[in-house]
Amino acid sequence: MVLVVVMGVSGSGKTTAGSRLAAKLGWKFYDADDYHPPENKKKMAEGIPLSDEDRIPWLCALHDILRREDLSRQDAILACSALKKMYRQVLVSGASAIESNQPEQPGENKALKILFVHLDGPIDIIAGRLEKRRGHFMPPELLKSQFDILEPPSAPENFITVSLQKSLPEMLLEIERAIFQGEAFPE
Repeated sequence: MVLVVVMGVSGSGKTTAGSRLAAKLGWKFYDADDYHPPENKKKMAEGIPLSDEDRIPWLCALHDILRREDLSRQDAILACSALKKMYRQVLVSGASAIESNQPEQPGENKALKILFVHLDGPIDIIAGRLEKRRGHFMPPELLKSQFDILEPPSAPENFITVSLQKSLPEMLLEIERAIFQGEAFPE
């Protein structure tokens, strides 16, 4: 059973790469954008960046989805910005990641094993993609704010970084290799 979060700034190709990979592998796919509450979408549409307080309940709901898939032994891919380390910790551990100074309770859910796939590329290429995108609540003007808060994954996080300057088939192959050659989930 494998859980993958395809992450990166808006316009990096998370939904495209994640949905294509899920379709190819026959896995479930979730787009985190579908789970934003209306007030978050309204803020972003008005050009107002989301705060941590706006994001935490949304991330907890996404953790619950991943936890459900884990419990049912279902392979799944989630496309989610997951820009900060704290956000990724919430996806892995749920609300307990926020109260990290609390000791783990007996019987408490263990942290999920998730591979984070960071789609990385230069701001000018991503800005060009956003300019062409239509009908999305995230305006191109918020891209800089996303780069400003981005904390790329680093050890000991479980991640790979994939250049979005590669073709989509090359990107998918690189992700598949990480998943199936065991690099993604060291024991």
